[in-house]
Amino acid sequence: MTPMEREQLKADLTRRYREFQSRGIRLDMTRGKPCSEQLDLAASLLDGLGPAGYKAADGTDCRNYGGLDGIPEAKALFAGYMGVTPEELIIGGSSSLTLMHDAMTWAMLFGAAPGVAPWGRQEGVAFLCPSPGYDRHFAICEHLGIEMIPVAMGADGPDMEAVERHAAADPRVKGIWCVPKYSNPTGAVYSDAVVERLAALPARAPDFRIFWDNAYAVHHLDGAPARLADILAACRASGHPDRVLLFGSTSKISFAGSGLAFLAGSRAAMAWARSHLGFQTIGPDKLNQLRHVRFFRSMEGILAHMQQHAAILKPKFEAALAVLERELGGLGLAAWTRPAGGYFISLDTPPGCARRVVQLAAEAGVTFTPAGSTFPLRNDPADRNVRIAPSFPAAADIRTAMEVLAVCIRLAALERGGHA
Repeated sequence: MTPMEREQLKADLTRRYREFQSRGIRLDMTRGKPCSEQLDLAASLLDGLGPAGYKAADGTDCRNYGGLDGIPEAKALFAGYMGVTPEELIIGGSSSLTLMHDAMTWAMLFGAAPGVAPWGRQEGVAFLCPSPGYDRHFAICEHLGIEMIPVAMGADGPDMEAVERHAAADPRVKGIWCVPKYSNPTGAVYSDAVVERLAALPARAPDFRIFWDNAYAVHHLDGAPARLADILAACRASGHPDRVLLFGSTSKISFAGSGLAFLAGSRAAMAWARSHLGFQTIGPDKLNQLRHVRFFRSMEGILAHMQQHAAILKPKFEAALAVLERELGGLGLAAWTRPAGGYFISLDTPPGCARRVVQLAAEAGVTFTPAGSTFPLRNDPADRNVRIAPSFPAAADIRTAMEVLAVCIRLAALERGGHA
């Protein structure tokens, strides 16, 4: 490209950018929130419990105290969802993030394994953080003063050589965060080999724990659901039955903020959780559990419901990907994922450009998750990752947002002296 061609391109891109600014755009692409149409799919949950009344299958009056683990019919249904037995499941409130924070706090205050000092009394605690990853996982570690060690994410999960090296060498390394299926934000699905290696990990710390946040277990966009190996069975087979804590929720299945949250693991791990949870609550919202059971009825009912979600979400992802391909395809400026499920698209700009891209987009009226958020302490060493959340806006708005993003990427690349 000649200097004159470069200046002309910059002028053309700037003209497009100013036009976007003049339109008064206000689009929020920051979080993976369900849209109203998705929430409407579960509207009958609000109709109450109907003539079936307030009694659980075992006669429990769900309006009253008690039931720390959850009512039997909810445990039976959602044990299937989590891939465990009812005895290996606790149903909490509405937030799996709360359960993750609780579990981490219990380990810090009381210890994660019998005969081992609480993490907070040991000589430093560190957690492995596949990156780019989920910002709220990293926020829990930051809040509790836990050192975070980034490890690279690939298409089949974290870099296991790095994971094994850190865990085997350093007793301070107490665990790893995992979003194993349609990972946030890359959409990666952990391979069988990665699951097996995590289960058999030669960790130096006897209280090493896998925090397995399977947030998108049934959030398929198209085709056959991605297969994910059974981490709990793999841990048992490798001689570490208590190593994994599994988390899940219906936050993006029924109502975000008013669903059900789950903690699962070995019977010993659940006994550990109950020993602390019993001091926090007399029991969860059993009426909400009853509503969910009567609404979904079975695992087949959950899967059928999620097909309706996919019908809403798939066109939005397709719209985002089509614009990215049209605007940036073949330029060598950006790379992005094409997820088969979940809630996000992960995009990499040229190195050193992500913060500037997000800033330019915000000044044009389109807000993205702050650059760096998908890395521990908001520090993306290459300053290149941008998380795209297409679920909440309408498809037409998503197209506009992606056009803005593409122009911003090209302008930021030119500012740094690259091609566009």
